[in-house]
Amino acid sequence: MYSPFNIGTRFRITPPGDNPVEDERIPLVIAKGAFGSGEHETSASCLEILEELPQIQGARVLDLGSGTGILAIGALHLGAAQAVCIDINPDAVRTCRLNCEHNGVSERVTHIAGSLESAKEHDFDLILANIYGDILLDVAEDLVARAAPGATILLSGILWEYNFDIRKYYQQLGCSLKKNRLMEEFSTVLLQKRGT
Repeated sequence: MYSPFNIGTRFRITPPGDNPVEDERIPLVIAKGAFGSGEHETSASCLEILEELPQIQGARVLDLGSGTGILAIGALHLGAAQAVCIDINPDAVRTCRLNCEHNGVSERVTHIAGSLESAKEHDFDLILANIYGDILLDVAEDLVARAAPGATILLSGILWEYNFDIRKYYQQLGCSLKKNRLMEEFSTVLLQKRGT
């Protein structure tokens, strides 16, 4: 168990079974398992950026390396239509499935245990990937190819040493840089795929 805490201006992260607080914040009920509850600076950074995105309304979301599912669940609570959550770790997929149940979004989420190649879907409006920088470089071409023209791509889990290479490569693949946030150890990069 952990104590509830706030992220950004709109979210409150709470453990399952905690008494809900009635206020304007969106409760994200997260059983953290081995994957944290959102307190890591990369998760918090992504949620803070998600709450600023007007284009999230009605979006089809891909969450690569979904872990607990906190980012996809946050996006769905902000108005996204549906999500595909992919994680290579079967325990993470089980945790994500459980958290989707806790948050009442199960019917809008597809869970995949495997790598990005395991997913058949394309034309996502919003892509989330809070994973290691070297993996973000490895999957860059496939990830950008799965984004619809004009889609938003939010990348995090990026150590500073990978930040420049990731920004450069994704821009070469047809993305525009919208935000580059450097934190204590990690960074978050917000991109938009060019096209209409």
